[in-house]
Amino acid sequence: MIPSIHKRGSETVGLIRYLYGKGTHEKHIDPHLVAAYDPLTPDPGRDPQATYEQLQQLLDQPVNALPEHRRPDKHVWHLSVRAAPEDPILSDEDWVTIARRMVAATGIAPDGDETACRWAAVRHADDHIHIIATLVREDGRRPRRHNEARRAQTECRSIEVDYGLRRVKPGDGTAAKRPTRAERHKAERLGQEDASRELLRERVRRALAGATNETEFFDRLAAEGVRINKRLAPSGDALGYKVAMVGDRNGDNEPIWYSGSELAPDLSLPRIRKRFTATADMPEPPAALERSGTTAPARARHFATEATDSALGTMASGDDGAAAAQLIGMGEVLDALAQTSLGATQTELREAARYFERATRSHIRAKDAEMYALRRAANQIVHSGNALGRGPDGAATALVLDVMILAVIAAARWHAARSHAQQAEAAQRAADHLRAAYQATAAPPLAAMRAYGQRLPAPDRQRQTSTVHTALPHLADRLQAEPGWHALAAVLDQAERAGHDTVALLTKAAAQRELDSADSISDVLVWRLQHLGYITQPASAPRVQRPRTAPAAVATASAVAHQEANRPRRR
Repeated sequence: MIPSIHKRGSETVGLIRYLYGKGTHEKHIDPHLVAAYDPLTPDPGRDPQATYEQLQQLLDQPVNALPEHRRPDKHVWHLSVRAAPEDPILSDEDWVTIARRMVAATGIAPDGDETACRWAAVRHADDHIHIIATLVREDGRRPRRHNEARRAQTECRSIEVDYGLRRVKPGDGTAAKRPTRAERHKAERLGQEDASRELLRERVRRALAGATNETEFFDRLAAEGVRINKRLAPSGDALGYKVAMVGDRNGDNEPIWYSGSELAPDLSLPRIRKRFTATADMPEPPAALERSGTTAPARARHFATEATDSALGTMASGDDGAAAAQLIGMGEVLDALAQTSLGATQTELREAARYFERATRSHIRAKDAEMYALRRAANQIVHSGNALGRGPDGAATALVLDVMILAVIAAARWHAARSHAQQAEAAQRAADHLRAAYQATAAPPLAAMRAYGQRLPAPDRQRQTSTVHTALPHLADRLQAEPGWHALAAVLDQAERAGHDTVALLTKAAAQRELDSADSISDVLVWRLQHLGYITQPASAPRVQRPRTAPAAVATASAVAHQEANRPRRR
């Protein structure tokens, strides 16, 4: 059950007309009063003698009784309470009780308070009610509404239990504000895929991913096609900023602006500044990542894999401040990957990033310095350009996604252990989209490696089988029975050609993390070997002397595919 406290208004009768009218975006069916401060309150929906003006005058009476200079400018309070689509239809009697509980919980009309505010609850659909109240009590004082939104949420969680309704995950006040129904309908009219505040939030986060200073942030935000309005100090320094979608205007034909804090609690300019640091202060990518023979997007993704792998260790360290910082950094890497990927991978990564942004916020204070490696990785990804989705780019993307899935699952468990229900659920949903992105990305390079492995000469296959039995005797039989065995044999073959000690490399890959939970151990080892071989200097000479057909690292899937295509066919 979702409560929504709408913006306060100044015209009681205007809201009454809307509640009892035909509706604008959804059809109002049988509008009628279900509850009110006084059982004798007239109902214009069911009583033909009652008028909107009569109801308005009753509700406004305490306001009009005050001297004009003491009357609040915005005295109309409006709360809607909506059940989930799958919930059973509640009766009017149920909604009476719910309405009274909500006005009590929010401080509009506490139980037993005979001088509370006047209010009325109108039902014009099966799944929700609207409560209208005037913000002057019968005794002339203002109601105590401190933390009314949080108290409304808490009461709704209790109502869900009492009525057997869908249980909404409790929040902690760190979630971004959802778009209103009016904002969603306006987005439909404008042909937007989402409401303006959601589109702007996504664009701001994309511009922030890996940005090292305000200039870069605002330049990238402008490149997103977003209107920017900075609030400047006399010195010329920005004190804050607002953004607007092109074409989104109000009735006066003025842009509809949203400040950063209106988009999300962590997108205000002061909070954004805490993330900025000079590039020189961020960890540099390992020198091994600068090897020739690979693309810039692939190198950036290998660095991101290193940083994400390190974040996994931090998540398990018990240092909550450091873990909270890693979550922010992981969110930036996801945003960077989403804007530099293509096709189905990009679609799934955008959804993963949207969900995970909820998991980046909690009341735990982040240790900013801990996120710099991941922010540097995001910076590298953005500035390296789009990954083409094939060859070294595809293999490196699959590699970082493989590790990112583990990191996001770890984030979900971290939040769940601290009773951050909304964040844990968001991380789990992000993991689902990451799995889909991984499947879309990993299938081609894995298929190429399997094809290569299936065509290895018998002596080579036997040598890789011996390698696995030596390094992982307890897993050898299972690995050879998996469909991914041929891809693993292909990567071991290429590692051997590159001069690596394949037994040592495979032992190290298996020891990085547990393997029992993997759907395909061989696929997991393929990506670990790809990464270890990429960043580890090979032996000075190959263990088996034969012509080298790969660069001095584990060959990428593109090299495997190339060799497969040019290998002489047996007749």
